[in-house]
Amino acid sequence: MARPPILEQVPHRPQESFDCEVIDGPDYGTRWHFHPEVQITLAIKSQGYRIVGDSISPLRDGDCVLIGSDVPHVWQQDPSIDRHAVQAVIVRFRRDFLGADWLARPEMDRLNKLLVRARRGLQVTGRTLAEISGRLQALPKLDGLTRIVELLSVLDGLSRSGELKPLASASFRPALEATDQERMGRILRYIEENLVDELSRDDLARVASLSAGAFSRYFKSRMGKSLPEYVNELRTGRACRLLAESDQPVTDIAFDCGYRNLANFNRWFLKLTGHPPRHYRKLMTARR
Repeated sequence: MARPPILEQVPHRPQESFDCEVIDGPDYGTRWHFHPEVQITLAIKSQGYRIVGDSISPLRDGDCVLIGSDVPHVWQQDPSIDRHAVQAVIVRFRRDFLGADWLARPEMDRLNKLLVRARRGLQVTGRTLAEISGRLQALPKLDGLTRIVELLSVLDGLSRSGELKPLASASFRPALEATDQERMGRILRYIEENLVDELSRDDLARVASLSAGAFSRYFKSRMGKSLPEYVNELRTGRACRLLAESDQPVTDIAFDCGYRNLANFNRWFLKLTGHPPRHYRKLMTARR
């Protein structure tokens, strides 16, 4: 998985007013991070999970999300997928990329409201997703004024859409500390490497060089949720993919995702998805 909410320096080339990155490789090459830039991520091809604030969701081909400034996030490719598994377009721009006061113009009112909503992260769905996916894929090939106009057109389409789904909870307010990166990096790396094993608060507290009580407070302040909530959401996200894409027995999937008894797996899966595992599999099979 990713690491901590660290402050990421987004590349900025003098000849470009905003960054547009094409990813084609084994993973996204990032950790759990935040930055002042607004971001649009189109995962053309990707299987794993994404975390936006306190929201953890399975990642599917075609997923598209708009993220506001300083919202912690990461897209994590499942390492069991083949090495060239990720194809994505990531667009990042500062709110002042067209000047200090361009968003103060009356014509920008709808866009300003969109950027406020994006502080929770917004998943693009429905016809809006179909309309902007091709345009985002073409954006890296454009240059000059055409490139800026096309981005503004995409943002205008998003600002007019009723098909944007908030991701992070309305109450999510992370404690963003750029100096945390080494400690949170150790914690989340340990969780990633041991997700299928027993994960105790005491072990993670030792990894973080904190007491057990201090660790619990520290983790929740950075992640917006408790350690059990976070670990079970990761495990459930992995189980969702396996249920949708394989014929493995549910019991085997539960153990492969780190659960030691089926009852605990069923309880967490129902709580986080709203469906029992077998019913979820039937729903996903019907959509293939």
